[in-house]
Formats: sequence, structure tokens, C-alpha cells
Amino acid sequence: MTIKKFKPTSPGIRFKTGLTFEEITTREPLKSLVKGMTKKGGRNNMGRITVRHRGGGHKRRFRIIDFKRDKQDVPGTVKSVEYDPNRSARLALIQYADGDKRYILWPNGLQVGDTVVASDKADIKPGNCVPLKNLPLGTMIHNLELKIGKGGQMIRSAGAYGQLMAKEKGYAQVKLPSGEVRMVLDRCRATIGQVGNLDHENISLGKAGRTRLMGRRPKVRGVVMNPVDHPHGGGEGKTSGGRHPVTPWGVPTKGYKTRKRSKPSDKFIVKRRK
Repeated sequence: MTIKKFKPTSPGIRFKTGLTFEEITTREPLKSLVKGMTKKGGRNNMGRITVRHRGGGHKRRFRIIDFKRDKQDVPGTVKSVEYDPNRSARLALIQYADGDKRYILWPNGLQVGDTVVASDKADIKPGNCVPLKNLPLGTMIHNLELKIGKGGQMIRSAGAYGQLMAKEKGYAQVKLPSGEVRMVLDRCRATIGQVGNLDHENISLGKAGRTRLMGRRPKVRGVVMNPVDHPHGGGEGKTSGGRHPVTPWGVPTKGYKTRKRSKPSDKFIVKRRK
């Protein structure tokens, strides 16, 4: 997982950096765990754009990932570490003792040939899935459930990890990557360890074309638009907007908190993120 630089034969690759993919052990995904994907272009079921600046991008196939880890007390062996175009993390292909094969998020340090298991009494080592109540304080975790049996919903990006801080009255307090400390039912499961591909955050795309391949289209600044298109638009000559920065719909941005004042999950947040 080292970063490679390129000889600056053109301005586009002068600042480009990439990963060496030395942890990847196979090029093609397992066919039975792959299905097709259709592009949405940022549109909802009514055809309206709900997420701007989306469209195009390289064709992808969806990998079916076992976030639930519901194969209890059945040990599995890591067969390969694979690339996934749909997320920043890598995938590990697990073959269980009964012959079943599933993808899981690849934890940092897990090697081909290692054994993982989802169990209430599993060892504290990367890749094992255990309920929070059976983990010692200070354990690094990822793929954390919020509802019992629903599957991991938090801490799934490359290099991310949470930390178990406390346990009391049926709840566990988990420090999330954002710095927020949140209460989660201690019967919820989490996978031990840190998500792999730690160098993902250090990559420099170097040119606009790599962003387009990811399916992201260009963003246009509000100050160069007309008044009909954006609150910052218009004016004679170059202007800086003439007001505090806002979205195209007039909502303040750059530091303005948009979270609802009374949200049901507020009571589970012990400490706000930084």
C-alpha cells in the first residue's frame, strides 16, 4: 500500500499520484457475488436531479458484500484480497467451512490464508465479528451496526476505525472517526480492526479526467452565474458575491449547521463531532 509518483511527461500527471495495489491478489471478482449496476446520474425515481454534479464515469459492477456477518460460529478462510470500484476500501473473499463464499471489508493486517469467524466468543483479532458487549474497552472496530441484526452501517471507509470507550446499562459508547461519541446497543455487532487501504486519503488525482472517471461532473461557482441562477450571481465586472456564502437556494453555508434541532437520535449522542 505504497504511493507511486509518475514522471511528469505532461502537465496532467505532474501532480498525479496512485496506489501500487500490492495488496490485491486477484484481478477479476467472483462471478456469483457480482451483479450489474445502472447509472442514475444523480436523479431520483421521478427523474429529477437530487444530487448535483453526477454523471458519466467508468462502467462498474456491484459486489455483494456481507455487512451482516450472520454466519455464526462458522470459521472462514481468506482466499483473496480484491479491488472494489464502488468504495474506497478493499474486499476480502472469505470461503467458509461449509463451502459458502462471501465478501467482507478487508481489515488492515488481514492476510490471505488467515481465518476469521463471527461469534459471540471470537478471539480479539482483525476480521472477527463480535457483539460490542463482549469486546474489551479500547478495541478498534469498524463495520458497526446501529440496529441489531441489520448489518454494519458505520465506519466502512478506507482507513476508518472506531474505538469502544465505555459500556453501561445495555449500551456501549463508541468514538466514531469524526470524533463524535455515540451510544449503541451493546448487542449490536462490529468487526474488529481498522479498515484497510490506509493510503487512500493521501492520493492526489492530479487532473480533472480522473474525477470524471469517478462519475463526478464539474461544479460551477455561484459568483460567475446570473442572478436568476444563484444568489451570488450578477453584478458589474468581477464580484465576490456581496453577501455571506449561501447555497443556490439561499441557505447559509461554510459553518452553518443544518442538522434538525430535535432529532430522535440526539439522545444517543454523548459528545458532538468536532
